[in-house]
Amino acid sequence: MTNRSLENLSPTETLEIENGLSFVPRVKLLLTLHRADHSVKPIDEWQLKRSLIDFLKTSFSVTVPEEDLDIKRFKDLKKRKREDPVADGTLFIRDLGFLSKPLNSKIVDSVAGKDQVKALEKKLLDWRRSVVDKMDGIELNLEGVKFKLTVAIPPSDDFDGMRKEWEELYAFGSRGYSRGGKQQPDTIVLRGVPSRWFAEPRVSLKPSMLVTHTIFSTFGKIRNLGFAEDDDLGKSSDKDSEDIVSGLQCKISVQFEKYNEFYNALKVFCGRSLQKQGSRLRADYEVTWDKDSCLPYARNQTQEKRSRVPATATGYYKSEAPRRQPHISRFSPDNARPKRFKVVNQIMRTFNDKFVFKCYYFLTDHLVSVSINIKYMDHRLGPQF
Repeated sequence: MTNRSLENLSPTETLEIENGLSFVPRVKLLLTLHRADHSVKPIDEWQLKRSLIDFLKTSFSVTVPEEDLDIKRFKDLKKRKREDPVADGTLFIRDLGFLSKPLNSKIVDSVAGKDQVKALEKKLLDWRRSVVDKMDGIELNLEGVKFKLTVAIPPSDDFDGMRKEWEELYAFGSRGYSRGGKQQPDTIVLRGVPSRWFAEPRVSLKPSMLVTHTIFSTFGKIRNLGFAEDDDLGKSSDKDSEDIVSGLQCKISVQFEKYNEFYNALKVFCGRSLQKQGSRLRADYEVTWDKDSCLPYARNQTQEKRSRVPATATGYYKSEAPRRQPHISRFSPDNARPKRFKVVNQIMRTFNDKFVFKCYYFLTDHLVSVSINIKYMDHRLGPQF
């Protein structure tokens, strides 16, 4: 695990943390494909991938493996409207070493190093923007069938956009709230991370609160932590995609004590994928910030709703145990009605030396019946009652 300050972390540098995990930098782009002619011929996904990979290599000198380009077509293409997309997908550019050389730790820890990191961040953002501008709107010709490509940056990779969002939300959404000083976000939500990476080895495949807390403590002091199953990420009923096995992915919510810890952690999470040592799998998660943590009124309303609903096995778990609510009687002490007791003992009958006694207790509005059976095996009683 690195001891470097997160503020001095280069945008093209890998961050190693606890449990053999590391955050690897990459550029993620969202692709959408529309028809550019009147043809109804189905799209050839393999030809589309080869065309885009060749375009990136020719235009930007970037080599993208085929597994980093995911294209999924929609179902029932003949029934869709002409303006509807026919396919969408994601493009990952992971080899970013051409943007900069590895920085020396002595330089990074200095003032000049911070300026160099900021210059690298600007260079990366400018290069990503140039890729989007050049790819967005291009026309692809696949064996006589024309398609128009739309490219966008996902909101979870746009740190400046999220920061602008919570600043505007604070400026226009929390006016009139003066108690407690300035309100700032403090909660990060990660979706689509493997559950077994946050579980205790050889114990369970489900996330462990202790392991998860240890991992995210790298980024600062944690106030609250929660996780839940997250099997719906990336699934759509309109796409030809395989079903995800339940329980493989989870959603993690981390609430930090300080705003600067939240800020630095979110900046690290944006534009990176999670990778585990010894595994070839990369978790291309989605990250966002919890809007309820920015406005105190919204957070209080959310906590009040959660306190009323009991937690379920597949629900959202927190590090704080739920408190037991005291039982409140429907009758207040001032309006309490006097309790009435009425006992009637009656001997019903005698049959085969067996006596049955029935007692009727009238307690408030309830009737309790108690039956006592007594059998004498060795002797007989006297005369009948």
